[in-house]
Amino acid sequence: MAVGAGVVLFRASRITMTQGTAHVRDIAGESWDPAQYLKFSDHRLRPALDLVARVPLAAPRRVYDLGCGNGHITRLLADRWPAADLVGMDNSPQMLAKARATPSRVRWEQGDLADWQPAATPSLLFSNAVVQWLPDHATLIPRLWSLLPAGGCLAVQAPLSWDQPSHRLMRETLADGGAGGSRLGNDRLRQAANNRWLHEPGFYYDLLAPGAAHIEVWTTEYLHALTGADPVLEWVTGTSLRPFLTGLGDADRAAYLAEYRRRLRDAYPRRGDGITLYPFRRLFFVAVRR
Repeated sequence: MAVGAGVVLFRASRITMTQGTAHVRDIAGESWDPAQYLKFSDHRLRPALDLVARVPLAAPRRVYDLGCGNGHITRLLADRWPAADLVGMDNSPQMLAKARATPSRVRWEQGDLADWQPAATPSLLFSNAVVQWLPDHATLIPRLWSLLPAGGCLAVQAPLSWDQPSHRLMRETLADGGAGGSRLGNDRLRQAANNRWLHEPGFYYDLLAPGAAHIEVWTTEYLHALTGADPVLEWVTGTSLRPFLTGLGDADRAAYLAEYRRRLRDAYPRRGDGITLYPFRRLFFVAVRR
């Protein structure tokens, strides 16, 4: 089993997490705002490029980009492997419409990663910032792994954002951000918000290592230099905040945003040069089947 040089490898027992019936993806729905997501496209692109750089396949025959979004990264994969058959899959009609608007040789398909099956045997399953939207990784990741033949590669990146202030404050504002420290939203939203769906690195190592000829598991913290009045709020509005905004009624949503904005400004103050620094930790794993 080969481990790349300079890669931090984590070995750990499986982590048990409390998982109720509510999940943030069910509350957020399939509607995405591509324009909001693209406000920080340069910052969001770098982790994807870092993941691509660690894929050890020279010439994969068939590549699936799972959760392809607006297709930008999928087209980069098509450039990286010009002889490969490229398929971009996403569950958002809005994102797929954006992807199809740019001519390319990529084939686009709508699907749900929770039960998705490839039409043909994949060489590479590539997933950038998607698996955190799905529950039960003890089932999901082995299922994706099982779709690959010997020599096939699974490459995944996901945000390890649960413990960072922006995401902790999301949950705290829901719990006590109303008038007089009251709760906002309903029990289902609070339950979904308080379930931690992404595991720590060792969990994924333990899932994949027994069947891997090559495996790398690592984390990277990016320090994003953001501009604007409330850049961290703008960042999370396009991603992690979606279930909160969708699940709250109009009055609670207004109260939530006002209080959450205030707390974010305290947690991430604008510096003297006008920049707000936003540290963001991400998980990566790349494995090739034996």
